[in-house]
Amino acid sequence: MRPAASFPLSSRQPSLQQGLTLIELIAAIAVLAIIATIGVPSFQRFTARNEVAAEVMRIKTALALARNTAVTRRTTISVCSSPGPNHDTCTFDDWSHPWVIVEGEASGGNLIGNSVLRILDGPTKAVKFNRNDRPVRFSALGRSHGHNGTFIICIERDAVAKVIISNAGRVRIGDNTTPQSC
Repeated sequence: MRPAASFPLSSRQPSLQQGLTLIELIAAIAVLAIIATIGVPSFQRFTARNEVAAEVMRIKTALALARNTAVTRRTTISVCSSPGPNHDTCTFDDWSHPWVIVEGEASGGNLIGNSVLRILDGPTKAVKFNRNDRPVRFSALGRSHGHNGTFIICIERDAVAKVIISNAGRVRIGDNTTPQSC
């Protein structure tokens, strides 16, 4: 039997280079800076759009809950903003406070004698309601006669989204083709 031929494991010489040259490092940093310059503003716009979409869904969910409750209980249900820990008053011109869903009319902003069904967190963005003299009110049929209106979600003094309540009580997202200031 013949002995096996011995071959070297590697015919390549080990490389003497142990790191990056200064030019390679500067080029890599320049590419990273360009990518960051392009990416950061896009990411900020992306997160802003997501925050607005979350606020729109929160408003739509609150109004749908109030409308469904009105139809289920066959009574009038109101939605308004309520400051303070006791939630015994409604404010119609400042929707930045926690929202309450109330059984009854919520007339005049006084909630004493009305049953508070649910307290929802306040909005995370600036929210305005164009009918700032009354709450959103749903009848036993789910209609909002005379209590329809538009919620406007604002970011940095610009209106970016609208949630519209029709007289029939249906909630939809409006297009924002006509920019408004907040």
